[in-house]
Amino acid sequence: MSSPLAGLLAVLALSAAVGCGGSSAKVATTDALVAFSRGGEIYVVRADSGPERRLTRTRAKDIAPAGSPDGRKIAFASDRDGKLEVYLMNADVSGQRRLTRTPEDAFPAWSPDGRKIAFVSDRDSNLELYVMNADGSGQRRLTRNPGVDGSPTWSPDGRRIACGCERGGNFDIYVMTADGNGRRRLTRHRGVDADPTWSPDGLRIAFESKRDGEFGIYVMNADGREPRRLTRNGRDGGDPGWSPDGR
Repeated sequence: MSSPLAGLLAVLALSAAVGCGGSSAKVATTDALVAFSRGGEIYVVRADSGPERRLTRTRAKDIAPAGSPDGRKIAFASDRDGKLEVYLMNADVSGQRRLTRTPEDAFPAWSPDGRKIAFVSDRDSNLELYVMNADGSGQRRLTRNPGVDGSPTWSPDGRRIACGCERGGNFDIYVMTADGNGRRRLTRHRGVDADPTWSPDGLRIAFESKRDGEFGIYVMNADGREPRRLTRNGRDGGDPGWSPDGR
């Protein structure tokens, strides 16, 4: 795994499959569609089944799609201009444009009101969390830590951001206010805890963990209490997402 893209995917510990060089399979619900990446391209499929539709056709890697709350736009990461950056397109594939212009930016996450996008960048020679307006303006750094900060996700009320962050050589789930203040550690385990995602009511957080020796999906209260494992299928556990009703 020598490319910048592969290295970024691995160091963020997205899943066992991704860490071994597979494509990103993180999904993003956009209205009645689910967007996902496979083989370096972005696809969508109806949430109630049906044929999938390919949205991008480039020789580059297009990964990590994130659908806007109103279902009209998809943010994603691509190295089509030679380095991994965050791009934006309409859900009908029109209007594709680049939002960031520094090496390497990836893993966009929309705020619930659709006005801001959090993302991961190593523009300061370390993987940190940043936020920008949905048009790419006002890019601002949220974290300043010698470890790795990745996989941002907004709380349903838009007031907090959870992340899979590395401190002292170990990945845990942390939460902070949307302006980067008040950081608090939610998990404390020697195994990797990463890819948090809030339940629609904001009361729980699902995440992936390797605390039992293999990746699995866990859920805990939003304050970090009562973590419990949901899957027991080894490498099947990664990149969790909630149904709209939270069930």
